[in-house]
Amino acid sequence: MVCGGFACSKNCLCALNLLYTLVSLLLIGIAAWGIGFGLISSLRVVGVVIAVGIFLFLIALVGLIGAVKHHQVLLFFYMIILLLVFIVQFSVSCACLALNQDQQGQLLEVGWNNTASARNDIQRNLNCCGFRSFNPNDTCPASCIKSSHSCLPCAPIIGKYAGEVLRFVGGIGLFFSFTEILGVWLTYRYRNQKDPRANPSAFL
Repeated sequence: MVCGGFACSKNCLCALNLLYTLVSLLLIGIAAWGIGFGLISSLRVVGVVIAVGIFLFLIALVGLIGAVKHHQVLLFFYMIILLLVFIVQFSVSCACLALNQDQQGQLLEVGWNNTASARNDIQRNLNCCGFRSFNPNDTCPASCIKSSHSCLPCAPIIGKYAGEVLRFVGGIGLFFSFTEILGVWLTYRYRNQKDPRANPSAFL
């Protein structure tokens, strides 16, 4: 049977939402693992990751229920939300890929100054103190501060990985943004297809 009929559209939409469900559970699991093993102590970072995971899970659940039941209202709202998510995610992904080194440094410095708990995690894990310089009056959880060796600033160390991380995040975001526009197209097509087993007089 040619992939373009009602059953094929339904199966593709279900598979896509199962993928989103797995990704959402993975995000929640990574956040829980990071806080459980002490890798991340910033509740703000963990909260954002968990919130994104829950939001993605709810979207996938709406899409999955709408696809299984061929529910016109659920499919409509799912299509609209997915389109909005695509616009935001595509814009953020392109911005991550377009940042130059100066813009990356400014962005990292803003994040450094606004997240105290994440700053302590970075200093402890990368064994560095301060962003561009270290004030001896400030506290630093890095092990180098306890030894006779001078601590390096964190900006050069973070800068080595910032470009790779942003390219990775931008690439992953672009990949999933294209799956989202695929989901919008599948949902639009699926809503306009007739269920061969449904009652012809029924709308929902």
